This record gives sequence, C-alpha cells and structure tokens, in this order.
Amino acid sequence: MSLEELQKIAAAAKVKAESYEHHVHVCMAASCQSCGAADIKTQLTETVKENGAEADIWVKGVGCMGLCSAGPLVRVESPADESEYLYQKVGTEDVSELYASIDGNPVERMRCQTEIPFFARQQKIVLENSGRIDPEQIDDYIAEGGYTSLVRALTGMSPQEVLREVSDSGLRGRGGGGYPAGLKWATVARSPAPVKYVICNADEGDPGAFMDRAVLESDPHRILEGMALAAYAVGAEYGYIYIRAEYPLAVERLKKAIRQATRHGFLGRQICETPFSFEIEIRLGAGAFVCGEETALISSIEGQRGQPSPRPPYPADEGLWDCPTLINNVETLANVPAIVREGGEWFQSIGTEKSTGTKVFALAGRIAHTGLIEVPMGITLREIIEEIGGGIPEGRKFKAVQTGGPSGGCLPEENLDMPVEYDTLRAAGSIMGSGGMIVMDETSSMVDVARYFMDFCMTESCGKCVPCRAGTFQMHGLLTKIARGEATAADLQLLEELCDVVRDTSLCGLGQTAPNPVVSTLRYFRHEYEEKLKTDSTDLEIVAS
Repeated sequence: MSLEELQKIAAAAKVKAESYEHHVHVCMAASCQSCGAADIKTQLTETVKENGAEADIWVKGVGCMGLCSAGPLVRVESPADESEYLYQKVGTEDVSELYASIDGNPVERMRCQTEIPFFARQQKIVLENSGRIDPEQIDDYIAEGGYTSLVRALTGMSPQEVLREVSDSGLRGRGGGGYPAGLKWATVARSPAPVKYVICNADEGDPGAFMDRAVLESDPHRILEGMALAAYAVGAEYGYIYIRAEYPLAVERLKKAIRQATRHGFLGRQICETPFSFEIEIRLGAGAFVCGEETALISSIEGQRGQPSPRPPYPADEGLWDCPTLINNVETLANVPAIVREGGEWFQSIGTEKSTGTKVFALAGRIAHTGLIEVPMGITLREIIEEIGGGIPEGRKFKAVQTGGPSGGCLPEENLDMPVEYDTLRAAGSIMGSGGMIVMDETSSMVDVARYFMDFCMTESCGKCVPCRAGTFQMHGLLTKIARGEATAADLQLLEELCDVVRDTSLCGLGQTAPNPVVSTLRYFRHEYEEKLKTDSTDLEIVAS
C-alpha cells in the first residue's frame, strides 16, 4: 500500500460521503446499544428505504459520542448548509418525527445543545474519530487520515525517527503508572534479541471505567496503527491485544478490523512493500483485575495462571516467552498515530511540562453528565466536575472525587482547584490511573466507599503474596467493623498499620496501591471514621496519642 493508493481510498470515501445530502449518525457503542440504538438504526434505515431516500440520506452506525447519560444519541448532519443537530434519548417511537425533520426544523424536545461545556471544553486526540466514523469500515478510518502515519513512517522515516518523535512528545503511559513511553520504547529497541513483541493492554477492570472499551469499540483501526508504529520503532514482528472477554462488541470489531487491515496490506508480511512485517493476535482475559499488571498479563498470554512475577527483569528486557516486550495500554497507543502525523513538539505543546497531551476520563457517579471526555492535562478537577460534568444533580453538595480506580484516592473539595497531572495527583494522595473518575455527593459515606474498593481489591487479589492476600482481607474486616459501629480506636490504629505493611511489602501494584482509598479517606475524612468508633477511656488515650 503506497501513500498514493491510500489517498485514492480516502478520496473515494469522501466522494461517497459528499454524494449524500444528509448524514444520520446513530451511536452504536455498547452504552447506547443497551438502550436500543440498534433498533433505532434499523428503523431509520427502513424508513429511509420506504420513502425512496437512499440516495439522499446516509444512515450510519458510529462509535461513542461521549454523553453516555443521554443515550441513545443520533446526530443529523447536512454538509451543504453545514448544519448539525444532536438528538438525545431517542426512542423507536421518535424515528418517524426525526425522519420528517431532516429536511426541515429540528425536533427541539430531543435536541441536545452541543454548545454546552461538556462538548465545548474538550480537546480530542484519542477520540478525534469517535462518533464520526463507522468503526466497522476501514475506508471511513482512511478517509479521516487513518494509516497515513504508518505508511509515511515505513516509506520515509527510520525506526529511530519514529522513536524520537514519541520521546520528544513527552507521552507518558496512560495505563496508570505514567512511565515515559519513549524510555520504555527505547529499552526494547536497544535489545539485540531477534524476536520481540508488542502487547496492547486492554484489560480494563476498574469499577466505573470504560475509556478503553469505548476507544476499541469506536476506533479499532487506531489501535492497530499505533501498535504497528510501535512495532516498527522497536523492531518487533508480533503483537497481541489482551482484552477482557466481557467486552464482546470491542472484540468483534477488533477482529473485523484486523481482517480488513490485513487485506489492505497494513498488517502481515512486507507491509508497504518494505522489509517490515507485523502480525496481531487477540487474547481474551477471563476478567482477573490483576492481569492488568504487566507480568501477570504476560503469564496469562503464555497459558499460565495470571499472577505477577518479581521485577527485575522487566518485560522490556525479558517479557513474553523471555523475549523483550513492549506493553502499552489502549490510550497510550491511540496517541501514537497523531504524534507521528503532527510531530512530538505539537503533542508536547498541549498539557503541562511534565504531563503532556490530553487525557481521556470516564466520568461517573453523582454528576449531571456522565460519559467519556478528553481534556488537556493541567485542567482542574473543578473544571471537569462543575463545568464539563455539569455539577452535582438534585441540588446536593460535592463531597469527594475518586480518581485512579480501586488503586486511587478520594479527594475532597479543597483539592478541586488542583491541576490534573500525574505528580500533583500523587502528592494529594491519589493517582491518575487509567482514567476512571467517580464523583460523590454529601450522601456518600467515605467509610463505605473505602470498604467497597477494599472488597474489590480483596476479591481480585491473586493470592500469590501474603501481604496482599491476607492484608486486604484483614483490612476489609476492620472497615466492616468500623462501618457497623463495632470498632475501637485500637482497630483504627491497626487499620493504619496494615495500610503501611500492605503498601510496602506486596509483590505487585495491586497490593501496593490497595490501601490508597483507605489512606486518602483517613487523610481527608478521618472524622467519619472516628464518629463510628466505640469509645472508652483506653480508646480515648489511643486517639489522643
């Protein structure tokens, strides 16, 4: 596939799109499909056909449009007059009225104002195609510039130049650790080993998180292109996408995307008639949260029980089948095509000095607008929650926001004006994590919140190391005791000691970060714990000490 051939495919796709007077985009992501989007798309297609308007109206299924709380979502575009209307909470009973309005005035009762901060304040790189292209049609992706970065890299850049762009971008791993992507890539690239691997970690398991799922469902070719660019830069010929079996729609679209990319020559042998070859396989995870950890993920791909291993050696030196292995998560790899296309300096100009680019968040919990957003690094929590998220519904007050999933912390109102960056979040007692963001109002009990996340960590512990296996169990028991009003100050002191032990002695990141929700809620909401304690003279002395 040459650049000229790629441009011909893009031009043909654009000609096809321009031949229609109206485009009707129906969100076919999992969230909207759960509300009946598939039936709406079918009924719209049939209505267009019955009225003989197939040549004028293009009904197309697209990926996530972001505002999940308002689904099913349908967008009507008329390129000739540049008009665009987004409809929310559409039902099959609304199809006739929606169709009748395409040539006339919009249906105001269903209309969603796209000028609201939820849409206006976002800056999209990873999600630039989501909700705009059909994720099951490779031509749609190509029409938006898809695979251009790969073809240009293979035909006009050396692997070192691709690696340099990623390093210059300042991109940090979006899976939670925030490790500089360029450094990890360089480690794998330096290895003289004849066989290397690239793995996309799509084992998204945080409660309330759906960033990776939405990207995979909405723009699967972007991940394939990012993996191919990474493989070219580090010298790998084989790749794996490790994805949760609970994401059947994402798995289906990834399989289709791999077949299409292979047929078009973007995957396989001697891509773009160059010596570079790269093949991708999918591996399904059984839902173990610990398999999000690199060494546990590798063990699972190898057919072993998904348990972490001591490091070093690190996967970049000895990973899958003892070969150098580059592991990045979905969002990290989704940034790569844009970085290669626009340049590392462009990406570095977005965000902050130490946290460059944008970040995708899954907004959930007690907030007006739940859904998927992408914002520049450095934006404040207040801007995300009060402006983009629309604030707390039902007139209630904000209490806390939990970032970083079960491994993250709960931050109070005093932290709302803090910029969202890797280092500032860590200093405040939380982490960036993969991008889950759960908002809580005044009705939430922080003891119950900590117990919920500890229950998750306890259940998901692989059991390999004693501190995590036994420590999370004991911590959950103490939190239950406190929640029931049966604990003493001595129990609270023991809980704090256990947090230190589990954090400092666990084998992998699951155990090391499991205490974070407890530590952060004790730091900012200690009074809620103390209010539930049974007290006597001895207990009062312990509290005072």
